[in-house]
Amino acid sequence: MRRRGVFMLVKALGVGALGALAALPLSAAGFSIFEQGSKAMGMAGAFTAQADDPSLLFHNVGGLGFVEKRAISGGFTWIHGLKADFDGANPYPGEGYSAEQEKLSEFPPHLYYVQPINNTWKFGFGVMTPFGLTTEWKDPDHFAGRFLSTKAALTAIDLQPTIGWQVTPAFSVGFGAIARVSNVELNRNIGSVNPFTQKFVDVGRLKLEGDYSEGYGFTAGVLHKATDRFSWGLSYRSKIKVKYDGDAHVTQVSTGNAQFDALLRTRLPYGVSLPVKTEIEFPDEASLGLAFGITPNLLVETDFNYTGWSSFGDVPIDFTGGATNSLPDSTLPQEWEDAYNYRIGLRWTQASGHQWRFGYVYDETPQPEEGMSPLLPDANRNGFTVGYGMNHLDLSVMYLIFDERSRNSNFVGQEASTFFGTYNTEAILLGATVNF
Repeated sequence: MRRRGVFMLVKALGVGALGALAALPLSAAGFSIFEQGSKAMGMAGAFTAQADDPSLLFHNVGGLGFVEKRAISGGFTWIHGLKADFDGANPYPGEGYSAEQEKLSEFPPHLYYVQPINNTWKFGFGVMTPFGLTTEWKDPDHFAGRFLSTKAALTAIDLQPTIGWQVTPAFSVGFGAIARVSNVELNRNIGSVNPFTQKFVDVGRLKLEGDYSEGYGFTAGVLHKATDRFSWGLSYRSKIKVKYDGDAHVTQVSTGNAQFDALLRTRLPYGVSLPVKTEIEFPDEASLGLAFGITPNLLVETDFNYTGWSSFGDVPIDFTGGATNSLPDSTLPQEWEDAYNYRIGLRWTQASGHQWRFGYVYDETPQPEEGMSPLLPDANRNGFTVGYGMNHLDLSVMYLIFDERSRNSNFVGQEASTFFGTYNTEAILLGATVNF
């Protein structure tokens, strides 16, 4: 009886750790952060065909060639969760069960510098946060999904030197190199059957951390001011692969059975660093923008954005600690799909030069229903924005509504991760950028 129970426990620990670490890349996939400048955010990110402030380094480096003087912009976007609820479904965790996430409150920053080198060549340097996630559930030790995730976090910071060339008075191109610095973290509980009572109990808390690691890519863009009333732009940001080295740590949770707890301490790697490697391939992104000057003071832009989430395929999990300090290697599929979003923005310039901005974005999720979990319950979303620009300050607000979405099926062979139910999420984003 004891041998069978411990064997089941070791197997559960290994599979659980693999599944937890493999799910980390989902954080980046569902939480691409497009709000990297408050002027553009006020128009729901429809900015590819304007690219006329330093945030062009994110939205379209093709605008860099039109820069006429040195400028610096810096600010942040406050992402605040209003609601993140879960209602369970059968068979697990069952109808009538409900849970909530901790209110999200994150401040991804942005900082840009642009200046002319001469009349046609320009230089820029940007620091931005294009991907990120923090998902944390309330009352983690009693949360029904604690064996999948209690907290997941991902940080990605881009450093981007860029060159722009004004080919003609109306046409500009740009190219930038991207160095991405990123780390990941996941907390979850581990459970197993107690061989003495035949009950499933918590036996440990698993924390997975990846050290800060780097990956490299590029961005390119064009901007054509075809007439005084029409401009168009194209922007591309490449895929970037980041390879992580990290450690997994398991902390024992008392089961209330002293004999079982003592047996666990002899068989499981409590308090030991378990070296592990994995990798994330962040997707490429492309944008087409069309801007129309309706009147000298009123402009409308529409943007079409593509994100190549399908490049996020199988995730290799390699434990490198040797026979006595590791868990089994594995490769897990994710089955994400390419996705699109559609943006429209309006800009009204007052006689004083101050601007009002309005926008709407519809953003498709790349995540299949079978992949939804407490790590990342993603869905299609609708965003509504308002912004105001005055002198050296741009302000914006976005109200973001996720479609109600339910999971009622599993990937083939993944039945052990069943966690059915419906997720409801809403958030508000506040942006502020100072310009010098």
